[in-house]
Amino acid sequence: MTRPGRLTWLDVALPVGIAVLGAIELVALRTDGWGAGIACEVVACTLLVWRRRHTLVACTLALLVLLLMPYLGVALDQPAVPIMVLAAAIYALGRWIAGLQGVIGLAVVLVMMLGDYLFADARAHNLSDVMFVSALTLPPYVLGRVVRRLAEQKALLEDRQELIRRDAVRTERDRIAREMHDVIAHSISAMVVQTAAAQDLVRADPGRAEEVLADVADTGRRAIAETGRLLHVLRDEDDELGLEPAPGLADLPGLVEAFRASGLQVELVAPDPLPSLPAGVDVSAYRIVQEALTNALRYGADRTARLHLDAPPGRLVIHASNPSSGRTGSGSGLGLLGLGERVSLLGGRLTHGVREDGCFELSATLPVAP
Repeated sequence: MTRPGRLTWLDVALPVGIAVLGAIELVALRTDGWGAGIACEVVACTLLVWRRRHTLVACTLALLVLLLMPYLGVALDQPAVPIMVLAAAIYALGRWIAGLQGVIGLAVVLVMMLGDYLFADARAHNLSDVMFVSALTLPPYVLGRVVRRLAEQKALLEDRQELIRRDAVRTERDRIAREMHDVIAHSISAMVVQTAAAQDLVRADPGRAEEVLADVADTGRRAIAETGRLLHVLRDEDDELGLEPAPGLADLPGLVEAFRASGLQVELVAPDPLPSLPAGVDVSAYRIVQEALTNALRYGADRTARLHLDAPPGRLVIHASNPSSGRTGSGSGLGLLGLGERVSLLGGRLTHGVREDGCFELSATLPVAP
């Protein structure tokens, strides 16, 4: 855990506030040596400004200046603000120093306190004084150590969450790459078959050969478009190829029936027949519907879901909703993160969240090139 590279307003505000309170208190009490007491508190608070950058030196010196007050004739039996300076400095020794090096400063302070009791305080002392000093010094230091430990654990958790998020994005991008790889391989295979057919027809039926070649050109343009998307994602390091064809909207009825068999009541509204889409959009539309229905089955309040697909010119719109049980946040959220990566790759837009009526809603818009 690194310390801040420059002072912040909080570094300055706390010592200034303590110094002002101390000055007001000593002026109001008019105790012996109150002028020297104000000067000592101001110097101590000034040193506390650097309590996070130069913790051991600044805090130890601040406490030593504070404990010099009895030797300057300042009565410490009435003012309470010096205890605030003591607590802030000892807390900083525990909070901003790694390991147990802060114990060095704490030990110096305790030795200085012992000297005050032996040489500057003429009163009789007993075990209660030891308990009093322990109550002033140990709790702030322990609290500082606990807060430091919690901050380190929080930073570690945030780092792990970022690693998980990056791994999820990488996994989804690899999955998209495999699916597009399959789509492109299929397109090229179709082009080879169509070209061979055109070669057979070029003399016997030139008109039919021209139609076949037009199909080859169309298939090639689609393959080029998918190749452009493929170049933006990471290939699987193992160069795996799926053994099954990539799913698409043509498989949507079977997907919905599978979820219905699992106990999810799905209300489906979709064009009939389902629109024909470019391969990359087709696969992504299927994955979006699959994730939406999976979330509805896991986190829905009454195991019902509504799915609406629309295909206006130039785009495909998918809208899914289900009553939320309030447990939506208990999942990892990686599925929705993967969908966001997939939709962003296609140049679309994805939104999701819980509406005011308590329904979880997911909407995706995918561009469809003519």
